[in-house]
Amino acid sequence: MKSSDSMPADNPIVRISFDFALQTLAYVQELEQVRRFVIAQQLLRSGTSIGANVREAQHAESRADFVHKCKVAAKEAAETEYWLLLCKHTPSYPEPPAELFATLLDIQRLLSRIISSSKANGITPS
Repeated sequence: MKSSDSMPADNPIVRISFDFALQTLAYVQELEQVRRFVIAQQLLRSGTSIGANVREAQHAESRADFVHKCKVAAKEAAETEYWLLLCKHTPSYPEPPAELFATLLDIQRLLSRIISSSKANGITPS
């Protein structure tokens, strides 16, 4: 990444979701090389949407808006897991890298903690 790019390096969920989007892009390219375009596009949309929603949450208008955007990111993570599992269990598809699953699990755990702690602090999610 260029030094002029702005990404809070000290914010784990922002960093890890961006890294996951890059990993997803690499795997999507593999899928497209073997002409699995429909699944590739679904995975591209959901896998990059996680980080987009996390990034948007950093500029939320309120705490409730922040929680809502994190919940949307969590839903996108669940959808991404579905597409990856389909790829993993379809013999004619390239095997998704184990690193994708590991990073996705880290994201899901972080988002769960963020959402739970926000609820514990009296935030009512939208």
